[in-house]
Amino acid sequence: MVDFNKLLPEMIVSDIKCSLKFYCKVIGFKLEYERPEDGFAFISYNGSQLMLEQDRFETSPWRVEPLEKPYGRGMNLSIECRDINALARNLESAGHTLRKPIEEYWYREDKQLQGESNLLVLDPDGYLLRFAQDLGCKPLKRVEL
Repeated sequence: MVDFNKLLPEMIVSDIKCSLKFYCKVIGFKLEYERPEDGFAFISYNGSQLMLEQDRFETSPWRVEPLEKPYGRGMNLSIECRDINALARNLESAGHTLRKPIEEYWYREDKQLQGESNLLVLDPDGYLLRFAQDLGCKPLKRVEL
């Protein structure tokens, strides 16, 4: 039995087999279960969970019109990653261009800074994925207003 996250994105994809190859073979998501007859797959990666569904029903209430690539305009999914450098190598060796190479960022969280190394990549349907490796925390020296 799968322990579902409280927030669980379900993304419509144009080709479920292509998406599963990208997410599972290239990135390393685990296929938790699928319903091939429905074009549906539930996948997980380091505690993150996604549902993928093949676009088959032009009149489905789940489909917000118009559905044009890139599908995920206006949002990105931030996914925790244990080894950002290995992931970048896997993506590039599989022929996927990084939308943004690995960069280090420190974000203010109240009176401390939270660090991460992250990269951006588009999935086969244009969903923007930000993979981030935790760099820990450090004290905030001053607050800029």
